[in-house]
Amino acid sequence: MFEGLSDTAMLRIAIGIAALVLFAVIIFTSRRKPGQGRRAGKAADTGGARTEPTLRELLEADANTGGGAAGVEQSELDLLEKTLAGEPVPERKPAGPRAPGARPDENFDKVVSLFLAARAGQVFHGPDLVVAAEKAGLVYGHMNIFHRLVDNHPEQGPVFSVANLVKPGHFDMAGIQDLRTPGISFFMALPGPLPALDAWDAMLPTAQRMAELLDGVLLDEERNALGRQRIAHIREDLRNYDRKQSKWDLRTTR
Repeated sequence: MFEGLSDTAMLRIAIGIAALVLFAVIIFTSRRKPGQGRRAGKAADTGGARTEPTLRELLEADANTGGGAAGVEQSELDLLEKTLAGEPVPERKPAGPRAPGARPDENFDKVVSLFLAARAGQVFHGPDLVVAAEKAGLVYGHMNIFHRLVDNHPEQGPVFSVANLVKPGHFDMAGIQDLRTPGISFFMALPGPLPALDAWDAMLPTAQRMAELLDGVLLDEERNALGRQRIAHIREDLRNYDRKQSKWDLRTTR
């Protein structure tokens, strides 16, 4: 389900696919016969034979047309070319630890969300949001949004997350004093580190607590007031989801 994927995840997938395809292209072009030149736009330059573009040409063309490789920095492009060509490259420093709230993977098949909206004619202020999030036990981390993590196991990813309703959805701490927003969203991607019903039982009280602290109105995913009947329906839906997950686990472990 690609609609739920973040821009970062989609970019990472696109670059990964491009790298695999372009690896084969580089191997082919590195074995061209002497006299075969790079594409010059005229078939006469190569005796009528077609020559494949190089890795740089493909990536740069993709970047110019807004393709998935547009996010590759020039320095990364140089290193990628040298690596595929077998040339020595500078020693790379190991990647740092993942930011709090990063999922171990992007695999999920269900998203459950709630919205906390400011009352009519009002907005939430950045500093108030930060204070409320901290009081509700959230941490600021991956994607510059807030997350609830599993106690003592942050590497398992977020139980649920909280984003800004105003695009691009993050909270810029450098300008948090000036932040004004009509609302925030609570969402959990399933499967997650906890059973779905347990995750809901963590997200709902947190949303209710922040609604109290910010004097906001809690809404369901259809932007209707969240009442007892709707809460009961969501709990039943998540209970059924957990049952299906358990059955699937039993079938695959036999």
